[in-house]
Amino acid sequence: MSKQSRTAGAIAWMAHNPVAANLIMIVLMAGGLITARTIKQEVFPDFDLDMVTVTVPYPGASPAEVEQGIILAIEENVRGLEGVDEVTSRAGEGSGTVTVELLDGADPQKLYQDVQQAVERITTFPDDAEEPQIALAARKREVLDVALYGDVPETVLRDLADVVREQLLQSPDITQVDLSGVRDYEITISVSRHALRKYNLTIADVAGRIGALATELPGGGIKTSRGEILVRMKERRDTGSQFAELPIVTTNDGTVVRLGEIAEIVDGFEESDRFAEFDGKRAVLFDVYRVGKQTPISVSNAATKIIAEINASLPPTVRLAVRRDSSDNFRQRADLLLRNGALGLCLVMLTLGLFLEIRLAFWVMMGIPISFLGGMALMPYFGLSINMISMFGFLIALGIVVDDAIVVGENVYDHHQRGEGFLRAATIGTREVVVPVT
Repeated sequence: MSKQSRTAGAIAWMAHNPVAANLIMIVLMAGGLITARTIKQEVFPDFDLDMVTVTVPYPGASPAEVEQGIILAIEENVRGLEGVDEVTSRAGEGSGTVTVELLDGADPQKLYQDVQQAVERITTFPDDAEEPQIALAARKREVLDVALYGDVPETVLRDLADVVREQLLQSPDITQVDLSGVRDYEITISVSRHALRKYNLTIADVAGRIGALATELPGGGIKTSRGEILVRMKERRDTGSQFAELPIVTTNDGTVVRLGEIAEIVDGFEESDRFAEFDGKRAVLFDVYRVGKQTPISVSNAATKIIAEINASLPPTVRLAVRRDSSDNFRQRADLLLRNGALGLCLVMLTLGLFLEIRLAFWVMMGIPISFLGGMALMPYFGLSINMISMFGFLIALGIVVDDAIVVGENVYDHHQRGEGFLRAATIGTREVVVPVT
């Protein structure tokens, strides 16, 4: 049976069942219009990475030492776990990373717990190695990449970055903003050898004293007649000036020697060879992400508005600029789809209306939005979303639907002119559509 015969047969069935045909049309259009406002929008479709990463910092170690002391021990313990497909490792200067890939169908949470338990059982890590960092890999949906840059000291730029991040997060359309290209805060305490000898101290004595005094610990609770009172020791220090007031030793004459008297304390940043620049100036980068049902366009619009307001209040030597906006690609693809859809409707209407009949052109044209709205109504039930790939599919389908609409319209009109077997079908309102039966 040819495609035209099948099409004519379907039209004939609708002619015999006008109520069912009209009801299907209304359901498809209503469902598509309702779903279009609630369907998930994203630049690219979500997918699970199905990987567990284990990172162990080993300060001062060479890649060979990291491989021997960290990588090999982890690989030996995780390779035989159930659900593991492949184990890859990377040894670098000062740290090592092991990536465990899952088999298809394996439970990520269960494997994450198995990897965590396997790594915790390792007792052969070097003494200088830090605690392993185990994470279930997840793909973040980045929308904007923003840079805060200027000719100001790094401390000023970092303080401004914290303020900018808080202002971005105050928007209800922005949930997650991460900083990158920045060094972590670090307080450096340098004790001279002369001061250690003068007060008969060692580095371990000073470090132990600082650790004992600059701490915050829970102390349990005390039950009273009015309820339970929680006890907590709050001696945390956050700045160099606060550390300078810590008492380190008491001399024989009762004089209290504080840390600031025997050490040089500097509020600064950790030593790192990595830094960010933008337009030739020191910069702090912000990564703005889409979370949940947020759309790329809504996140971009909210961030762009806030960035304009922040730039108006920043000093002249500091600027905030958008480096990359992935929502632009999403917006351009959506605009292209809408423009092509409008052109397809006009093409069908003009082609069939000028050379055939206006009534026939209108009802053939209506098949295009009905088919697309019907497709959108079913997308959530199949876990689909509006993204770059699905819109590309819509663009391809649009060309096919427009071409078929013109061909079917011409075929119907040709049968009508030759008077070959027609049935009259009731339609919406007072209109009637004449269709062929073959």
